[in-house]
Amino acid sequence: MEELARESISLLASSSSAKPPLDVSAGPRLGSVGAVFIMLKSALGAGLLNFPWAFERAGGVRSAVTVELVSLVFLVSGLIILGYSSSISGQCTYQAVVKQLCGPAIGQLCEVCFVFNLFMISVAYLVIVDDQLEKLCGSLYERITELPASELPYHFYTDHHVGMGLLCFVLILPLSIPKEISIQKYISGLGTLAATYLTIAIIIKYHTTPSVLVHIAPLYASGIGSWSSMFSVIPTICFGFQCHEASVTIYSSMENQRLSHWVFISVVSMVFCLVVYSLIGAYGYLTFGKDVKADILMSYTGDDILMLFARLLFGISIITIYPIILLLGRSVIQDPLLSRQRRRGGAATAAFESRSRYALTVLWVTTTLLIATYVPDISKVISVIGGISAFFIFIFPGLCLMSAMQSQPVSWRTRVVLTLWGAVTLLCGAFIFGQSTAIAVMQVLGKI
Repeated sequence: MEELARESISLLASSSSAKPPLDVSAGPRLGSVGAVFIMLKSALGAGLLNFPWAFERAGGVRSAVTVELVSLVFLVSGLIILGYSSSISGQCTYQAVVKQLCGPAIGQLCEVCFVFNLFMISVAYLVIVDDQLEKLCGSLYERITELPASELPYHFYTDHHVGMGLLCFVLILPLSIPKEISIQKYISGLGTLAATYLTIAIIIKYHTTPSVLVHIAPLYASGIGSWSSMFSVIPTICFGFQCHEASVTIYSSMENQRLSHWVFISVVSMVFCLVVYSLIGAYGYLTFGKDVKADILMSYTGDDILMLFARLLFGISIITIYPIILLLGRSVIQDPLLSRQRRRGGAATAAFESRSRYALTVLWVTTTLLIATYVPDISKVISVIGGISAFFIFIFPGLCLMSAMQSQPVSWRTRVVLTLWGAVTLLCGAFIFGQSTAIAVMQVLGKI
């Protein structure tokens, strides 16, 4: 499993360079259980913290689950299309598949979206760490001084933003500088552990909280307003279920690459994610109702021991995953720079590689930190990420399917049906991107 994780990081990071098709006979191959595990590890992450708030925005549990079930059709469809596209193109990374089937221009657009998506995910991770740091510091100050956090005098060194800056430059930056992130082999299951623990903890808190303290939350809402609200949670669903960028690498690493087997892997992974996200969304929403925060952990008090461990687990998980996200984005940016250096001087010098790596890492960490510091809550970041995720879940798979149908030897009926489905997927992705971007802009402007 650790070997596959390292292989996946390497393949994704170097996807902008031309590579021959993957030799499926080389090296150890991935079994069904391993493929499902890595799919879940890619999907289950910080996005689940936003699901109770999304259930509230959708108008209730039934409305939110309905949107999830409809979205699940497109989520599974996108994974199947990407597996099929990888098999006919012979490529082992998402960007390489898109470039092979859709052309260099669309391939470059895919790389830009890939880097921007990773950048915004980094911002989202820092927003979450900042929120948890604020809650933990407030609880610690109250225990030490025995005063409410609101009555404590302000000192610059007690500001959680200062602590966030120190955390980034003292811990996260040194972990992100190396060419290879060796820490990944020690934390491969930490994100899944945090997601599982949070799911159980939220269910326990709902059933152990006195009924007088549990908010009365409707199971569903009706009317025109509820329909518009239901669409507003799609960015959260896209962010939460997003594992499509890694799916091509996972498929290429599998021992059994039959399409029917990949359909099984995709369905099992997405259904498991659906169960986890629905449990967290439903129980978190039913516990707090309309008072639920965009980050569910912020809805619980700072002295709640059960949730204190959840904060620590998520904080540690994000701190260790952030360098891997940075490495992927940095490599896609750095690869063209190294190629240009080779064309100029015949070879990319170690000094140039080192300077560019240090500069890109410091710039990435500093910029994401500044944005995260001034973003009030994670829902605004997820609106942006959800829009970009539509490219990877809907738009690029739709384009790949339509392009593949122009060259593959299939019956005319199959060609027409799959081309139409690719067009539907593409149009849905364009709608979600436009809607999510509009919501993000309106939130920034303070209109909603």
